[in-house]
Amino acid sequence: VRLVESGGGLVHSGESLRLSCLASERILSLAHMGWYRQAPGKQREFVAEVTTYGSTNYADSVKDRFTISKNNDEDTIYLQMNNLKPEDTAVYYCYADHISRFWGQGTQVAVSS
Repeated sequence: VRLVESGGGLVHSGESLRLSCLASERILSLAHMGWYRQAPGKQREFVAEVTTYGSTNYADSVKDRFTISKNNDEDTIYLQMNNLKPEDTAVYYCYADHISRFWGQGTQVAVSS
């Protein structure tokens, strides 16, 4: 399974970005998928997930600002990030749990104050 993220960039505090993660195979109906992020000098941390049933979970730090969704027909999951803060600056990684965990290559998000 190959995962390709896109949508990162440089924005100002309070602005929005939408990340996408395209899967190489039709696994969205079979896999829990989600996002982690890693800021410079910090460990990778959980951001959000969407299960095969469509239920979602979020880290407390992004709840009410980020929304994860998926489109099975497009083999893509999304992360809508609103009201971005400088502390959201990180490389964002998409993952898929299907027998084992697969990771994308990451997309950089930078938020200036």
